[in-house]
Amino acid sequence: MSQTPHAKRLARLQQLLQEADIDAVALNASPTLTYLTGLEVHLSERPVVGIFPASGKPALVLPELETGKLASLPVALEAFPYGENPDAWPDAFAQALRFCGLTRAQLGVEPQWFRFLELRLLEKAAPEVRVTSAEPVIMRLRSQKDAAEVAATRRALDVAWRALEATLPVIRPGVTERDVAAELTLQLLRAGSDPALPFSPIVAFGPESANPHAVPGDRPLTPPTLILIDWGARVEGYCADLTRMFAFGPLDDELDRIVQIVLEANEAARARVAPSVPAGEVDRAARQVIEQAGYGPYFIHRTGHGLGLEIHEPPYIRGDNSELLAPGMLFTIEPGIYLTGHGGARVEDDVLVTETGAETLSDYPRTLRRLD
Repeated sequence: MSQTPHAKRLARLQQLLQEADIDAVALNASPTLTYLTGLEVHLSERPVVGIFPASGKPALVLPELETGKLASLPVALEAFPYGENPDAWPDAFAQALRFCGLTRAQLGVEPQWFRFLELRLLEKAAPEVRVTSAEPVIMRLRSQKDAAEVAATRRALDVAWRALEATLPVIRPGVTERDVAAELTLQLLRAGSDPALPFSPIVAFGPESANPHAVPGDRPLTPPTLILIDWGARVEGYCADLTRMFAFGPLDDELDRIVQIVLEANEAARARVAPSVPAGEVDRAARQVIEQAGYGPYFIHRTGHGLGLEIHEPPYIRGDNSELLAPGMLFTIEPGIYLTGHGGARVEDDVLVTETGAETLSDYPRTLRRLD
């Protein structure tokens, strides 16, 4: 009988832990816990920690009110629930560590997710446990997507694009960035996105488009103007991330030019994606186009980032990253040019590394779209 996706992930984790000489990994409420178990819980004042040994059955410390979720999970976990009194937390942690045989062990955690609260509980339960970073293990585990993950990403992209098309008719003179962002959010939910969007849509008019992470405000659309929209959807937990450029009225020559340069940089970077190519070479392919056009100093961020259960995750497409791309890696390509006080341009696509090259999953129109 073939293994389920979650069983395969657990087996792969145990293999990687053994290779790294780490006895177990402890995960609090996080995307990686969801990735391994299917369990979705919010990070809150009540600790939730999964303990995954390099061999044997995983354990889970959780509040009693969450135990109803366990029966429907695709993996078997030994549960150690606790009640509302925080004094019960240390005993639950101690029982879980003893069950996994980890009273003396090297225990990996995710530094960007694991909190001081849970760390102190682990240390109190087993003072001889040595804590280390499991980030390299988690990166290797999650960076290459399986077929189910890719399929969910495709569905998220479809939702995102349909939501955009439903939103564009509201973009007219006098409408504000906030109005457009609100409509896009509504359309994303109507189109089928998970309620927890990957991020709030970025809608930026005119000079505000030169701010890569602009926050939609009460600026009204006053033609002629350049419009940047960066948005995404989430389906079954997996994220899509897109940016497209629009214009209302005629733009000046420089704004038209930077949009065209960014399109060429996007194409050059996507053309460089293939197995065994260093991630940094993809960044350099985009950067070279922009530098040769004279706008190098105005490309102020990396070319892309991994996508999955998190909107930003490895691999990171930046010049100093020598990591070799591998089939199943999925990331954005999003070169940009930002002219403070004038306007900015970015075109973003989601790209999958295949066995023979790459596939642009977001193969939708990307040229400047005029809305007037």
